[in-house]
Amino acid sequence: MLHSQKFNSAFADSDTPPNTLTEGAYLQLRRDIIEGRLPPGEKLRVEHLKGRYGIGAGTLREALSLLLSDALVVSEGQRGFHVAPISLGDLEDITRTRVLLESEALRQSITAGGDEWEAGLVAAFHKLTRAEEKLSRRDNDDLREWELRNRDFHEALISACQSRWLRYLIGLLYRQSERYRHIALSNTVLARDVHAEHAEIYDAALARDTGRAARAIERHIHLTFDAIRMIMTQSGNGADR
Repeated sequence: MLHSQKFNSAFADSDTPPNTLTEGAYLQLRRDIIEGRLPPGEKLRVEHLKGRYGIGAGTLREALSLLLSDALVVSEGQRGFHVAPISLGDLEDITRTRVLLESEALRQSITAGGDEWEAGLVAAFHKLTRAEEKLSRRDNDDLREWELRNRDFHEALISACQSRWLRYLIGLLYRQSERYRHIALSNTVLARDVHAEHAEIYDAALARDTGRAARAIERHIHLTFDAIRMIMTQSGNGADR
């Protein structure tokens, strides 16, 4: 999703066909960073990436510039582009900020949302529920399906929020948290009922109980942080890398 389009969706859909070569390269690179195929700290050499993605140097540099604005890539003077590092401190910062912004956006969305918002939320939760029923098989296609449906559900929750800045900033943070969440998805399943957490948020939102919904989404985000922190600590991934 390009700069001019980022305000249109909180969680920039990477599953629709790209409109330009630059957008296609951006979406491919972003997916590979989020899913760890381009690991934290890796140097992004344009000459190497040209062959990997089958695109020109100019297109690649434009795509990398877009990733800079997502804070998924960093540029250090003459040293070129690198995949942004990860750390527990960064994850904690992302988590705190997500709680602040997402709970406020959810309150606003519940207050402003009409029948269309409610119908969209019902549909998103139904699709997420079906994806969660299959998730225990640990198949890669099922994981990708769950990630898509999870993103759609979180977007549906705040879709009636009138603040485009809130939606934009939440989208940036959500993509950052996806990098960390993928670490958890790629490891042993923890004893955690994620569906129950989603159901609690969903029920409170449909009941138009803004306080209960905000508390539920705060718990959900913090539990995700706790799960990822445990895995990162056990695997020694807590330091910047």
